[in-house]
Parts: sequence; C-alpha cells; structure tokens
Amino acid sequence: MSATHPRLHALIARASAQAGSNPAALGVVYPCDALALDAARRIQDSGMARPVLIGPAALIAAAADAAQVDVRDFELIDSGSSAPDAALRACALARSKDLRALMKGSLHTDELMAAVVNKEQGLRGSSRITHAFVFDLPRYHKLLALADCVVNIAPDLKTKKDILGNAVGLLHKLGIAQAKVGIVAAVEVVNPSIPATLDAQALVEMAHAGAWPGAIVEGPFGFDNAFSAEAARIKKMDSQVAGDADLLLMPDLNAGNMLYKSFNYVGGGDCAGLVLGAQVPIVLTSRADSLQSRMASVALAVLAAAPP
Repeated sequence: MSATHPRLHALIARASAQAGSNPAALGVVYPCDALALDAARRIQDSGMARPVLIGPAALIAAAADAAQVDVRDFELIDSGSSAPDAALRACALARSKDLRALMKGSLHTDELMAAVVNKEQGLRGSSRITHAFVFDLPRYHKLLALADCVVNIAPDLKTKKDILGNAVGLLHKLGIAQAKVGIVAAVEVVNPSIPATLDAQALVEMAHAGAWPGAIVEGPFGFDNAFSAEAARIKKMDSQVAGDADLLLMPDLNAGNMLYKSFNYVGGGDCAGLVLGAQVPIVLTSRADSLQSRMASVALAVLAAAPP
C-alpha cells in the first residue's frame, strides 16, 4: 500500500500520529454489512479515530459476525431500524459535538446526504456543501486535489466560489500554506461561448481582491497546461500554477467525475475524498474504493476536523 501511493500512506500515518492517545469520535452511519464493520475495525486498529457505530443494533451485530468482528469493541448507538433514522441520529450527535466526523456505512449516499442537508435537523454550515478528492498520482510530484467531482452537478459562479473556498481550507489543514489553484476549462482563453472560462475570469478577479488568503488562483487553464508546466511553456503561458497546482477546480460534475475516474483507472492513481462545508467532514465510501482509499479518506477527515 505505501509503496504504490506513498503520499496517501503518509496521510494515514500523519492522522494516526495526530490522534495520539485520544482519537476523535467518527460516526459510522448504518454499518450493516461486513465491509462496513471490517472498515471500522481497521480504523480502530490504526488509531486514527474511534469509530462509533450508529444504526439498528441487531443488523450491526449480524454484520459484525459476518466480518468476524467483535461488536463489543465499539460504542454502538441503536438508532432504530431504518437507514434515514440512523442518518438523522448521526447528524444530531455531530451537531452536539459528540462526533467529530461522519462516515457512510451501508446506506445509500442520498439517504445520508438528505439528513445532512435537512434544514432543521441537518449539518448545514455557512457555505454550500461541496466535495474534494485528494489524489496520489504516479506521474505527479505531490498530492493533487480535484473539486467538485461528486456533489454539485452544474455549479454557478457562487457555488464555485464555495467549492474553491472549502477545498483551499482543506489544503490549509494539510499544511499547504499557499495553495496553488488552477481553474480548468476546455480552453485556456476567455471565450464568451464557454461559460466556464467566464467563471474562471471572475474567480481570478475575486482572488486578486483577497477572497482566499493563502491561495494563488489562476485560470482558465486547459487540463494539459494546468497539469504540465511544459505544456504551458509551449503555449507561452506565464504561470505560477501550471505544472505545480495543488487544486484543480473543475467546470462541472461531468468533467470532474470523468477526470477523477481517469486518474484512478487509467493514470494508476488513488485518492481520498471528503464532503466539505457541513459542520463536520463526511466520508462517502463506495464499494469500489480500495482499502487504501477508505483509510486515507478517514485520515483526511481526521486532519480536516482538527481544531485550528
């Protein structure tokens, strides 16, 4: 695991070291299959966080038996029989600061997120809820974040401002004091026929006006010249970001989703992912995620949840 994607392994090691002898409580929401219970055991063994199982006790116990996990090793909060009930209970515990982060168990993503965005009982914060991945890519020299590839389908300028701000805040938590942000579109020139380039121009102007202290924001970039300093040089672009970006802001979910899957399935990368903008960070797992990705996502949540 560490040899293939050493930067993700370093995230896990860092989160475990930060947790020390007092790991933060991580709510595992509706962990009613063996995969979720195995993940909880591995998280507990790593020392990164203290998993708290939230859901129907009988189903969790059956899943623990299937995973050969002793459910008595965990705090278990019986929330009733349904997944939405578990999600609402987890949100209440997060609001009361009994949980520092949440992780999806075996419920559907929309069941968890419906509770998170619930106006009365959810975890809405001051910004829009967004998502960021952090990638370890064999052909890139450091961690590279992508946002938003999961939550916001066709973000307008206001939403992109929140996507950018939330992701920069995460990078600051990772110790990147001056985050380099490339705003990606189909082309690297402003074209009124391509709205993403107009959004890029506006975001760069906001950055120059001080919207995101601790960030250098440039764009629009085509993906080639955001990722490659040589491609930018050939196109005679004068840039502090090209080839050294910490974050690529994607124009919409279609582009972001395809790029992140290309990074993984074609580029040999792996990633950690996190929902941002809620009152606590939220890990959305997929059955297709690697074990390293699951663990690194928890590490990311632990680091994001740390006090300033």
